[in-house]
Amino acid sequence: KGSLLNKMAGDDWQKFANLRAYYALMWGYPGKKLLFMGQEFAQRREWSEDRALDWELRDAPAHEGVLRLVKDLNHLYRAKPALHAGDCDGAGFEWLVVDDAANSVFAWLRKAPGERPVAVVSNMTPAPRDGYRLPLPMAGAWKEILNSDAEIYGGSGHGNLGQVNASEGHAVVTLPPLGTIMLEYAG
Repeated sequence: KGSLLNKMAGDDWQKFANLRAYYALMWGYPGKKLLFMGQEFAQRREWSEDRALDWELRDAPAHEGVLRLVKDLNHLYRAKPALHAGDCDGAGFEWLVVDDAANSVFAWLRKAPGERPVAVVSNMTPAPRDGYRLPLPMAGAWKEILNSDAEIYGGSGHGNLGQVNASEGHAVVTLPPLGTIMLEYAG
């Protein structure tokens, strides 16, 4: 019970960053995406049938940023078959980083036949990870198509300036604090 925002750890900035990172992680992971009423703009109070949603929270940049992120995640999910076409097929998912407990980083690849793969990378600590060595299976450019820490969502703006380049099985990336990025293979 309660709102997702209030279940997040830390101060208010960390709560919002955690929530944005979690939403991007959830949209990038296989399975259907479900939010309860008010969670699309980070309502603070638990929903009740006795009152309206707290729509006035959208006047605050942090709440509007979460709503903008959810909107962009929905558009990406629809536009990128790698994020949805393989939801029920084991071949649509591949772990890239599953054992980096020291940095609290998880990464995986979403795939669909004939489509560009999308790498989803989450840094679940409040420290940015500059120079992180990310395994990527294909050499060439990977376009940063989403960054939950972008300023437009209320984040700090740490990122990869829109693109990273992979060679010899990896790319050196910047992972934002309490953030999830999505990288689409561009060739």
